[in-house]
Amino acid sequence: MKRLILAAALILSACQEEEAKAPPAPVELTEVALSYFCQMNVAEHGGPKGQIHLDGFPAPLFFAQVRDLAAYVKSPEREAEITAIYVSDMGAAASWQQPGSNNWIDARGAHFVVGSNVAGGMGAPEVVPFATAKAAAQFMEHYGGTVTGFEGIPDDAVLGPVDLDQRLETPS
Repeated sequence: MKRLILAAALILSACQEEEAKAPPAPVELTEVALSYFCQMNVAEHGGPKGQIHLDGFPAPLFFAQVRDLAAYVKSPEREAEITAIYVSDMGAAASWQQPGSNNWIDARGAHFVVGSNVAGGMGAPEVVPFATAKAAAQFMEHYGGTVTGFEGIPDDAVLGPVDLDQRLETPS
């Protein structure tokens, strides 16, 4: 009987650990969300958005551009362990100017168009996320670039200086 109780306690403990390790759900983007780097209102800018959840922080960090989110992830100066990363699914967005407030997808499973000729919400070249490879390929056919996974986003696409004088498109 003692073995049965001990086994049940161990199984329950393991289940609770698994539950505790589940990533937090994405948070709806509201009018008061501020972009981590610039502290500007995220919802006032077009293009895809991102949010990063950190261990021990009650609210996510929001980003007005996915490019900035990827730069944060690649930075060695993060404040805490990342527990979840979500990006806008631009395949589900109403438009570039209205990327959605609740169409979040896990960045680690998303398909990103890198090197296209589009500007993100802050005017820099954008890394554009999609839930499906098909949607990413369709975007790439129209705006150029290449499709990759989150880990394949090259450093030079998100880190370093940006030429804001280059001619970039704003998708409709």
